[in-house]
Amino acid sequence: MKYTRLIIGIAAILLTLWVIVGEQMTAASANAVVNAPVVTLRSPIAGEIELQGHALGGRLAQDELLATISDPRADSTRLNDLQFELDSVDAENTRLQGEISALSKSRDALAQRTAAFTSARSEELEAELAEAKVRVELLESGEADTAATALADAVQVEQSRRPGEPNTRDLALSHARERVQTLQIALDALQSGVFLGDGYNDAPFSEQRRIQLDAEIAQLGSARSEASARRAALERRIARARQTIGLNSRVELRAPSREMLYWEVLQADTVDVQRGDPVLRLVDCGQSIVTLSVTERVFNTLRVGQDASFRFTGQSKLYPATVGRLAGSGARTVYANLAIAPSEKHLERYDVTLLVPDLNADAEIGCAVGRTGRAFFDGRPLDLFRGWFD
Repeated sequence: MKYTRLIIGIAAILLTLWVIVGEQMTAASANAVVNAPVVTLRSPIAGEIELQGHALGGRLAQDELLATISDPRADSTRLNDLQFELDSVDAENTRLQGEISALSKSRDALAQRTAAFTSARSEELEAELAEAKVRVELLESGEADTAATALADAVQVEQSRRPGEPNTRDLALSHARERVQTLQIALDALQSGVFLGDGYNDAPFSEQRRIQLDAEIAQLGSARSEASARRAALERRIARARQTIGLNSRVELRAPSREMLYWEVLQADTVDVQRGDPVLRLVDCGQSIVTLSVTERVFNTLRVGQDASFRFTGQSKLYPATVGRLAGSGARTVYANLAIAPSEKHLERYDVTLLVPDLNADAEIGCAVGRTGRAFFDGRPLDLFRGWFD
């Protein structure tokens, strides 16, 4: 019994020493802070800013209004230039329409003259054809005098008889029949719209000029269609320019997502800001990370992707994590866009970043930016008992 107590006492002392040494020798961080990227909202225009008065550190809803910027002197130079171009196109359209109207009137007048000429010429040909048919009937009936004078009178029509031809009945009849056929061809062609005669082509001057005017009117119509298309394009550009002026005269700054903290105000209310000036800084809780520092010995045992765990100060629950970045010593620049800046003591050690998925999955703890804890990279003797109290 005496040795039993001694053995139990020695075992208890060894177990206690193992726990103490194991807890102290486990690779862990000296400090760990929940951190998150910072989003800077800048003014897209120049104007006077009006803040909505949110409390610093407050949670923001998605698209929640943060500030408005108004500029009553928005630049309208581009809109004025487009309006001038539109007026020029309208003037060109008016000119083209006037020319088309004038040429159309001239064309209609020429068409009337052509119609009158066609009608008169048709009557003339019909009269000549009727007379020529009468001559043919006289010559075919044999009632015409055989005398030269009588034959000449029967066929004498301008160029019906060739120079030097004798005046015989057969020749006179042949010439008369030819005259009937020629006049019939001319009349049929005229009814088809083709003019046959001496001193002009297949159309009189009025018809040729009308055709020319039709071509000019068609060309002006194409130019007017082009001008109309340009006008429609200018109207669309003017609408966009007016919309741009409206956007440039007043803009609203809103929270880009629901997991945001109102972090820092960079401009005073009602002051004038210039385009691109920073106005507000927000913390994006949806991308929370844990930043910490370790000793050189621990740092050299770590690798990216290695499993780790994180525990808030005063709590026993462990959050699984992985090593996301090993920035090393003097890692001041990596904190330029993070909410929590490192201390000088932190920078004297070796910087490590942990990715903790559970922080981003839980909106409450994910936005606990600034809360501290510790990170562990190895198993510890009391981890089993800590699990009982989670």
